[in-house]
Amino acid sequence: MCARFLALAGIAVLAACAPPIQTLAPLPEPEQVTPRQWAATCSEWDEWDKPAPPYRIHGSTYYVGTCGISAILVAGEGGHLLIDTGTEAGAKIVLDNIGKLGFRPEEIASILYSHEHFDHVGGHALVREASGAHVVASPDAAEVLRTGEDGSGDPQYGMHDPMEPVGVDVIVRDGDTVRSETATLTAIATPGHTPGALSWAWQSCDDAGECIGIVYADSLSPISRDGYRFSDNPEYVAGFRAGLQRLRETDCDLLLTPHPSASGMVKRAATGTMAGGTTCIQYADSIEKRLDARLAEEVAGG
Repeated sequence: MCARFLALAGIAVLAACAPPIQTLAPLPEPEQVTPRQWAATCSEWDEWDKPAPPYRIHGSTYYVGTCGISAILVAGEGGHLLIDTGTEAGAKIVLDNIGKLGFRPEEIASILYSHEHFDHVGGHALVREASGAHVVASPDAAEVLRTGEDGSGDPQYGMHDPMEPVGVDVIVRDGDTVRSETATLTAIATPGHTPGALSWAWQSCDDAGECIGIVYADSLSPISRDGYRFSDNPEYVAGFRAGLQRLRETDCDLLLTPHPSASGMVKRAATGTMAGGTTCIQYADSIEKRLDARLAEEVAGG
């Protein structure tokens, strides 16, 4: 009997079962690099689809993304949680990296995301096909994933090519949780960069019993298509600010971001540790400063 499940707000939902383990070809010996070795492979604001090796961030949390786009695996014996899949091309690297860690795509129980743009969720359909995992999304992001096209409320609406559609199995809202045996991930609604953006927070414990609070905070930059004015959308701006405040209030020993350089991940990794760096408060403050500057620019421009 398949024991792999997605647990949402205390309700267990069976995920698609992998084939019996004895029918699967053996995996190669697991391989991963140190954070310092990963940083030597990648550079600041690197290419989105540039291959990068996987490495352990802390405990059961691993980096499985490319040099330019993060993908985070939270491993669990009964099923793994994967946050972001990158572009469609990048998702192939993500799947390869998961294999390099000694895990199988079929062991992914659920696929989460940061925000509903093709550079972070364009590979969802491919990973879902390879794994049979549940796709988890907020109400605003669900329609984007189902259609493959950005929603009209997105400040960047019309800027991106369509992506491969993928069905959504589970809707989550602010404060909902998705969990495995090793971690409980809490969704933090952080709209702004997109209407359906989510950040994720969880406690990670290593073999020595050290536990830290990890936050995977969305990109959150207030950028848009030509002609869009945040100042013409006060409710959207209010939601933007509320999400930033929720981020400030989150336990955050280690900050990760969908674009690694946005939180200094490459610089930190180059020191040999992911510790230190930008805090969630500093990150939220820097984003709000950019938002205020954008609003002031719009007002000054008439």
